[in-house]
Amino acid sequence: MCFSNINCKKIIGKLIILYLFLPSILFAGDENIILPDMGDSSSNVFSQKYEKRLSQMFMKQIRRFSVIFDDPEIESYIQSLGSNLVSNSENAKQSFKFMVINDSSINAFAGPGGIIGINSGVILHSTDESALAGVVAHEIAHVTQKHLARAFEEAKKYSLPTAAAMIGALIMATQNPSAGQAMLSGISGLNTQNQINFTRDNEEEADRIGLKLLEKSGYNPRSVPVFFEKLQKISKFTQTDTPEYFRTHPLTTSRIADARSRAESYPKKLFSNSHGYELVRHKLIAMTMKKPKDAILFLRNKLEENKSGLKSELYIRYGLAYAYLLDNAFSHANQQVKHLLKNDDSDPAFLLLAARLSSAQSNYESALDIYAKAYGLYPEHKPILVAYTRALIDVEKAKEAREIIKHYERYHPHDLNSYSLLGQVEAMLGNEIETAIIHSEYYYLSGETRLAIEKLKFIKQRYKMDYYQEQRVMARLSELEYEFELEKDIKL
Repeated sequence: MCFSNINCKKIIGKLIILYLFLPSILFAGDENIILPDMGDSSSNVFSQKYEKRLSQMFMKQIRRFSVIFDDPEIESYIQSLGSNLVSNSENAKQSFKFMVINDSSINAFAGPGGIIGINSGVILHSTDESALAGVVAHEIAHVTQKHLARAFEEAKKYSLPTAAAMIGALIMATQNPSAGQAMLSGISGLNTQNQINFTRDNEEEADRIGLKLLEKSGYNPRSVPVFFEKLQKISKFTQTDTPEYFRTHPLTTSRIADARSRAESYPKKLFSNSHGYELVRHKLIAMTMKKPKDAILFLRNKLEENKSGLKSELYIRYGLAYAYLLDNAFSHANQQVKHLLKNDDSDPAFLLLAARLSSAQSNYESALDIYAKAYGLYPEHKPILVAYTRALIDVEKAKEAREIIKHYERYHPHDLNSYSLLGQVEAMLGNEIETAIIHSEYYYLSGETRLAIEKLKFIKQRYKMDYYQEQRVMARLSELEYEFELEKDIKL
């Protein structure tokens, strides 16, 4: 089980990770694949409602200590890939949230409440989409197989403080092996080797279940051992470049061999990368290199060397156009976008890129025309809804923007993007109370529960509200104050 390099040195430094993950170990989601009875009474320790709160707190802590790609296209892609895998799990009742972390290291993690994070480095280094899906499937298996709950079940024979210290040490060991081992050695009365073996068993089980889930979802299981071998080769060059995934998911020779053996037991199948995977991967190349010019040089060379046909060329041109846009080289970006639209003038990603390029050049009417076309073609597509709303706000068309946001609400739950946009719209329309309420929710989702509470208290003191608004504010204030107490209880 992996706990990501989410700027973890800061988290470990404050011992947040110990308190953050311990409650998640007490939780048990719904088991997807039938296993022998493990005596998992830990599922009765806390309610699902409490688990949901811990999941929300965990998400807020991730936002505080890492950079999540809130780009709607990247977000929509990884959520779609993860949801496809989950839909093929047996008896899947656990809700999941998937995200991409802006981190070049090769790593992934599973947290409480089905939160799964994939570092951008996994996507960029993946040999193909099946390799990426294999990493996601592995983390899904940790959740569905209740490894967090089962780890605590194994440890509960000791006193709770001892178990807490042990699990904290194991978690720390995923980030700093020497520090974790020192903590383990300092905990009296523990059979640490038994615990280490237990976590290794979890890894083997996650591999097995993950491969099964991968094949059932239509991906190629043979890509997983190939990816493992790639990571192993990277680790041999220099110790400092050892992938985080290699450290936190021990890739022994026997484990790779076992993965290959299991993968080859499935029927051979042809699998082509999805359109979404290729677009997101090339977009990330443009977004994550140190300078846009580095991405431009890399992608131009790749374009010149391309011998894989038109589809591959278009994906490279898409990434190159995005890199040119980030470098403010608009004329070059326009040339690439023309190639893309000439091939397909209804592709949502190409249309969004074209509209963004027009906006960057202050051609707002042209951008709005493109957004309107895209919205007409794909009225439920989250990236289009978000981008179109932003464009309308930029030209101060608040009422039209509000209509798009209200349309957004029909298909998507509110998130940081939508609350930010909705707050701007309500402010432009002069709705001070609604704006303040929305700001409170934005603070909450950003991990600032205390600021969210203060904002609601300010609303009570500052504004004269109607009955409906007052009830909303009072109810939400009560919820957030209770949650803030929970956060303090688990040392967040």
